[in-house]
Amino acid sequence: MGIDAKQKKQSLIDNLKQLDSILIAYSGGVDSTFLLAVAHDILKDNVVAATASSATYPLKEQNEAVKFAQKRGIKHIIFHSDEVSLPQFASNSPDRCYYCKKLLSNELKGIAEEHNMRHIALAVNSDDLTDYRPGIKAAKEMGLISPLADAQLSKSDIRFLSNEMGLPTWNKPAMACLASRIPYGEKVTVKKLKMIEEAENFLIENGFLQCRVRHYGTVARIEINNKKITNIIEENMRSRIIEKFKQIGFLHTAIDLEGYTAGSLNRILSHNKHESII
Repeated sequence: MGIDAKQKKQSLIDNLKQLDSILIAYSGGVDSTFLLAVAHDILKDNVVAATASSATYPLKEQNEAVKFAQKRGIKHIIFHSDEVSLPQFASNSPDRCYYCKKLLSNELKGIAEEHNMRHIALAVNSDDLTDYRPGIKAAKEMGLISPLADAQLSKSDIRFLSNEMGLPTWNKPAMACLASRIPYGEKVTVKKLKMIEEAENFLIENGFLQCRVRHYGTVARIEINNKKITNIIEENMRSRIIEKFKQIGFLHTAIDLEGYTAGSLNRILSHNKHESII
């Protein structure tokens, strides 16, 4: 993988050299940190990072993004995004992300114009193109570019290269919009998002770095690395989680025996499609 990943990185570099300026949608995650670092190495002050401050993303992610940009001397803009106020987003249909990304893209375009940035980039990797991602369609319609996917860089490539570059995010657990923890059809509210954020922060602070808390009304369904399941059901930890989650507002707490699975709530889409065929 190493040689192939390096060739892809060179392709990314060659593509970025063709751009005179770029605004990067920066979440502080593995992909956007890698893209920002590579772009800044090449384009220097012609790179600006923009991070959305929203109830859909944990505050700790924003804080980590700020620290990285400051350390690298990268111009960094924090802007408010209120996608929860969008009826199409709050209703939580399967195309929720389409409307969110439309709003985000409009906000980024305004920032790009204000700072004379000719291009706007999302840190979409090649793996993202194989999953159900309506947000990618919206961003493409709005003229945003995806340099990582264009260079065919996968998540594993990016982690390998990030480690090689000494980036602190190389082994950072994957993070997604907190709304992705709420089943389709169940309304997205700021209250639910705050409950999820607090619950996941508690698990992370107790060593469960890769985790999801799926919100099912009064029930929290925990997904963690399956190798950690025995740790979470240890009596002291189990009782602490139950107590904390009740304080947060969950009356019942369940553990998914399958463990953490990215995009597990998307299964309902393929299930419904299969039933319609039958």
